Formats: sequence, structure tokens, C-alpha cells
Amino acid sequence: MSPIDNATNGHVTKEDSPSAAVQMIQTLTERVVTNIKKVIVGKDDTVRLTLIAVISQGHILIEDVPGVGKTVLTKAIARSIGCSFKRIQFTPDLLPSDVTGVSIYNQKTGNFEYRPGPVFSQFVLADEINRATPKTQSSLLEAMEEGQVTVDGATYRLPTPFIVMATQNPIEYEGTFPLPEAQLDRFMMNISIGYPQPADEVNILVRQQYSHPIDSLEQVISAEELQQMQTAVHEITVKREIAQYIVDIVTATRNHPNAYLGASPRGSLALFRTSQVLAAMRGRNYVRPDDVKLLVSPTLSHRIIVAPAARQKRVTAASILEEVMTQVASPDTPANFRR
Repeated sequence: MSPIDNATNGHVTKEDSPSAAVQMIQTLTERVVTNIKKVIVGKDDTVRLTLIAVISQGHILIEDVPGVGKTVLTKAIARSIGCSFKRIQFTPDLLPSDVTGVSIYNQKTGNFEYRPGPVFSQFVLADEINRATPKTQSSLLEAMEEGQVTVDGATYRLPTPFIVMATQNPIEYEGTFPLPEAQLDRFMMNISIGYPQPADEVNILVRQQYSHPIDSLEQVISAEELQQMQTAVHEITVKREIAQYIVDIVTATRNHPNAYLGASPRGSLALFRTSQVLAAMRGRNYVRPDDVKLLVSPTLSHRIIVAPAARQKRVTAASILEEVMTQVASPDTPANFRR
């Protein structure tokens, strides 16, 4: 994957000077990235990918081995934006009411009172989500899609912004319950952090000699500013040729012989919206094919189910997407996508 940065990538001319919305998104995202770098060392691309999903109002599935900073990344983003944060440790004995809340009878008033669960937070870390039973996992479905929960027939709105960042270990499957396709599809992105480079790991050790940097991390933007970015990104132009390119990619995953199930229309929308954010972060008022290509894997890989016969041949969703990208023709010259 190419580096994800705030560079204009050499495609912005005087005629394409960034709009006020683009400048705001660039300034605020760089402020957040700089702040998070105090805690997450050497993973700028991962941080920016995560921010792209947050600005796109999407949920994130972080699939990686233990100890690489999944929880710290979630906390750092929540603190940098000044949002409330709650962590739910998913275990086999966790109940749906432990997530969404429960109605308790008040003997003094004679009425049932609703006690909100930990899902009522702006950033929710669903740690090791695949260790909970399918019934408990499904308690997040309504929250992730509609921003609300229904308990005992009553519906309660969740705070805004509302982002679920779930983690799971891709190595250890004993005692786990794989996420169903319906729930995987609700995650806008599937990303990994990976091990740090040796030099970066030394820096991590030095920084944590006396205390953890997360303890002194300060807020650099507000939740209101995040919501302004989430609204402003809709102004980024996506020409019909780019939209067609996105649909062609997604359609190719559905028709691929090694795919039992391809990406859904929700996947198309995820690729569309995140491409808008990346274009803005790169200083452009319009989306280019390069923006789309960069985000194909994190937005679509978890939505593809490999056919059983192909899985035995070690075919993966990533290899299917690589083949799809070589088959689908990319639109032509950058000038075609400006306003």
C-alpha cells in the first residue's frame, strides 16, 4: 500500500486550489495525527487510515496479534478528539444486556428505569469481539447501523459521533465465535497495525520508561470539529467515472470464480466515502482513481468470502482483490476528475 499522507500528491494545480472544507480537514487531521504520534510510534499510515474511517462515520475492525497497540490507538483517538470512551471486554459469558443496558424495577416509583450500558459512548472499544457468543455480538448490529438501541420495546439514541472500534486476534481461534457476514459488513474498514520496526520499538521503550504517554495525551480538536469534518467531506467531488470505477471493482468481486460472496453495496458506499476523505486529506477537491485504489483492500477485504474449494488452495480475499484490480480498467487522465 502506498503511504497515506496529507501531501497533494503532485496533482493539484492553481486551478484546483483547496477549498475551505479541504483546508479544514487537512489542518484538523494533521493536528490529530501529530498528537497520536506521541503514543503510536511509526504507524502513521495506520493512524490516518483509522481517521479516514472516523471522518467517514464508519466503524473499524482491527485484526492483529496481541500487544501491538490496538487499545492504545482507540484511546488516543478518543482523547485527541475529546470524545467519551468506554471499553467492553467481550467474553463467552457476556450478555446482550451487558452491552446495551437493562431496565430495572424501581420499588419506590413502581416503574422500570433504564440503565444504559457501556455502548452509550462516543468511542466504544469492543475488545476481542469474536470471543462473545453470536447472541451478544448481534447486540451491536442495531447500534452500528442505526445509532440506537432497543431495549424492552423502547428505543434509545446513542451519542454522536458514535464509532465502534472492535479488535480480534487473527491467530488464536480456540473458544471464539467468528463474526457473521452481516456484522462484518457493518465495519467500514478492516485494518491491522503490525509489529513496529526495531528502531521504533526502542523509542517505545524509552518513552514508557517512567509513564505511559497516553496518560498525558491532550485533546487537540473537539467533537464538534469532527462533526464539521464529517459534514464537509460531502463537498468533495466524485465524478461519475470514478463512481462507475468503484462499482466495477465491487461487481468484479461478486463475479470472481474464487469468491463465494462478493462485496455488498455497503462496501461500494464505504469505498466511495473513504475516497472522498482521502482526497481531502491530500489537499484535493475531487477524487482520483489513486485514492480508490489505496482504499480497496481495507474497505472490501473483510466483505469477501472465499469459496471453500479456493480456500483449500490458500486463496485469500486479498489475493482476489489483487486479481480484480488488474482486471478492472482504471479511468484515464487526472484532469477528467476536477470540478
